[in-house]
Amino acid sequence: MDVAAQNGDQLRNELVKVSAQYEGMPGDIARGRELARRFLARVRAAHGAPVSDRATDLVQLVVSELLTNACKYAPGPSLVDLELAEDRVEVTVWDSDSVLPAAESTDPGRIGRHGLEIVMAVCQSFEVRREPVGKRMRAAVRLADA
Repeated sequence: MDVAAQNGDQLRNELVKVSAQYEGMPGDIARGRELARRFLARVRAAHGAPVSDRATDLVQLVVSELLTNACKYAPGPSLVDLELAEDRVEVTVWDSDSVLPAAESTDPGRIGRHGLEIVMAVCQSFEVRREPVGKRMRAAVRLADA
């Protein structure tokens, strides 16, 4: 195997991840969306991963919804991790509130509180688990359209 092929294999096997901490300040949700957009642009450009425009929009939406919930309901800081995992991006949001969120039943007349429903509808998978302090929510979004 030549050196270029070895370097390409090494890039594909590298852990590609970015993390950020937010304090629940005005602008945090916009900063979270921008973090996702920049991360996916880097994944596309530097690592050659196929990232559809739709996937970019969905990852930004998921970050926005999960970070909004963290800023709205959890006192203190929250953390966002974005990680490339094979054919998907895993979005993880930690916050200090130990109450696990639950999607409400569909109600077109309800104003607001649709974020978790939206996240669950657009993601490949979604899980929430209680941590020693707070909770961790993880959603996976496929990079390429089916």
